[in-house]
This record gives sequence, C-alpha cells and structure tokens, in this order.
Amino acid sequence: MLTHSPQDLSQRHIPLKGASNFRDLGGYVGHEGRPVQWRKIFRSDHLASLDEHDLKQLQTLGIARTFDFRGVLESQAQSYAWPGIQRHSLSIEPTVVQRLQAQHLSGKPLSAADALDAMQTTYRDFVKADSNRFAELFEHLLAKPEPLLFHCTAGKDRTGLAAALILSALGVSEKDIWQDYLLTNQLYKRNSIGATLLSPDVLKIVWEVQESFLQASLDIIHQDHGGMQNYLNQKLKLSPAALQKLRASYLA
Repeated sequence: MLTHSPQDLSQRHIPLKGASNFRDLGGYVGHEGRPVQWRKIFRSDHLASLDEHDLKQLQTLGIARTFDFRGVLESQAQSYAWPGIQRHSLSIEPTVVQRLQAQHLSGKPLSAADALDAMQTTYRDFVKADSNRFAELFEHLLAKPEPLLFHCTAGKDRTGLAAALILSALGVSEKDIWQDYLLTNQLYKRNSIGATLLSPDVLKIVWEVQESFLQASLDIIHQDHGGMQNYLNQKLKLSPAALQKLRASYLA
C-alpha cells in the first residue's frame, strides 16, 4: 500500500481527541504542477465528539463552515452545533450496515464476500443517485475560497469519494488520489456501530477502505458518463470556466 512520508503525514494529519481521520487535502501536485494550497480544504470523520481543545484547533485553522454528508438519523444520533461553525447538511443516506443487518435478520449468514459486495454497490450508488450532493459541495467551494471541512461518519466512503472528485478537478494525479483515499486505513479508529450484529471479518471490511470500493465509483463514472472530465462537467456542473476558477482559488 502507498504511504505518505512521515514529514508529509505530520503536516497532513491533524490529530484531534474527538476525530481520528481529520486531515488536510493540501500539498498534492495539481494542474500545471501547482500544489493544492495547505489549510484550505479539510476532510474528516464526524465532529460530534470534539472537545474544547479540538474546537480551538478548528478555530486556529480558520474553519467556519462544515459540510455533513451523513444521513438524517446518523446526524441526529451524533449531532453537533459548535460556536463559530456553520454546518451545512449534504445528506447521503448510509446503506452498507443497513443492507448487511437486513440480510442478517433474514437468517442468511453474512460473509466477507457479502460485505465486499455491499461496499461496492454503495459506491456505485453514490454516483448513480447522489451526484447532486457532490455538485452542491463544489458550489460552496466556488462560492468563497475560505477554509472548509467536509465529513461523514467515518470520513472514508462518502468523504473519500468527495475528496477524490475534488482532487481530480484540481488536476491531482491518480497516484496521489489513491494515496489520499487509502490513508484512512492508517488513521481511522473505528467505532462499534453494528458490532453486535456483524462478525469481525465483516466489520473489518465495513470499517476500512479498499481500492475496489472507490474503483466501483470510478467504473460507473466511466461507464455512464464517459470519464471523469465529462462527469465533472456534465453531472457536477463544473464548466471549463468553473474549473479554472476552482484551480485559481485552491492551487498555489
């Protein structure tokens, strides 16, 4: 697996007590060799468990707006309303654990293969059903280039695809996009949601990222839209002028 250099990781990963997968998308080389600016775009797991020190960190980073991909019940169960931070809901309902729990309750034993299939199906559905949410995130990125954070529950699937789309739009290489995506496996400390119903081998798949997950999204982007550039332009409404503005705002 690709890994970051320790120096790069220490700048990229921001350790917080209440969020393990909090990091900066800066530093990756983008369009025309210009790197993504540091301390402008952040990704994370959910923010409901932040403490006072964590909130001071966010304030120091200048993060005054967050974009929450969690579904309605998820965000209600672990809600947050932090002073000085405007939360925007870009709700994408979760399906993986629900799919697996439904199968468990039907009496059919759950296997690791079932978990893999559920993860890949979910990633395909992100592109088929939820592209409007990613388009909304780009609208906010374009509206004002001030520091922002986007997240879901674990900061790995909905957030992972969103990060891949942003880095693609900024002209970052596929190698670096994969490296950023897989970094979750080094950083994320999984919780116990679903642990009473799902076996350890199934849970391991649910709470990690694998290349085949993101690849399932990318395959649909190529199959249904003719490639990433067409998808960004047609589904995410990023015209050539919008792409130019995005790169001017977030590349050094």
